[in-house]
Amino acid sequence: MEKGECIDSRYPVITGPTASGKTGLAVAVASALGGEIVSADSRQVYSGMDLGTGKDLEEYGSVPYHLIDIAPAGYKYNLYEYLRDARSAIADIRCRGALPVICGGTGMYLESLVRGMKLPEVPENPTLRAELEGKTLEELTAILASMKALHNTTDVDTAKRAVRAIEIQTYYAEHPEVQTDTTPGEPDSNAVIIGVDIDREHRRLRISQRLRSRIDSGMIEEVKRLLDSGIPAENLIYYGLEYKFVTLYLTGAMSREEMVSALEIAIHQFAKRQMTWFRGMERRGIHIHWLPYDMPRNEFVDAVKLLLVQ
Repeated sequence: MEKGECIDSRYPVITGPTASGKTGLAVAVASALGGEIVSADSRQVYSGMDLGTGKDLEEYGSVPYHLIDIAPAGYKYNLYEYLRDARSAIADIRCRGALPVICGGTGMYLESLVRGMKLPEVPENPTLRAELEGKTLEELTAILASMKALHNTTDVDTAKRAVRAIEIQTYYAEHPEVQTDTTPGEPDSNAVIIGVDIDREHRRLRISQRLRSRIDSGMIEEVKRLLDSGIPAENLIYYGLEYKFVTLYLTGAMSREEMVSALEIAIHQFAKRQMTWFRGMERRGIHIHWLPYDMPRNEFVDAVKLLLVQ
């Protein structure tokens, strides 16, 4: 390849529910094919949030990775930023003659990326925020539902998220010349989506085992360090799952036993929502090639190779 020439070929997008083992499989693919990982995880972008987000950086070995540890904990990274950064990373990898390997379980990020979604950078609207201040989450959800169809609960997990979603929809309404988040751009025909298929029973078992392992490895201490560094508790709660429940425990809102039990249930529910999103992607015309989670890594790599040349 000549200097300045970028390859434009098919590349794998490896996804699946939490605890399916997709990171290790993606690293095996990248290692075998001269690739670099581009994360598609909405929380692994944050520095210092390691155990709770399952970065598993020790699995990467010498394989380069992107979009991990690129924002400070406490920041609210968004879809616009992800699409901008992911596309930049993919272009950079291609122009160095390497293979981008997308890996992650944030369905909204993945679907928006492969659909070629284009989003404007929506600025904050202080006037609107002042008008919405004090409204309950139920009231905010009703307002948002009147503006767009609510396909998932992500936008209304918290009042802050609901306000931001309303802010974005208001911007779209006031600027009809821009594409909205329901209007796909030019789909990326080079993306080959591969799902790591794991049955419900084994998924639940692995989630429970991994949770206990992360707690034993210092996940609670990790959240305490973030709180001690000055990050407000509400900012950590915003990130959900591990950071929400461990923060509630550390601030005295629940006991350790209540925290572990509620968190385990929440992660199981999260994995179920992930699968619902992936099935929705398939209904919306995105083909996912499902491969078994327990497939030997060399066989998984061979299967991906075949899919890339089909």
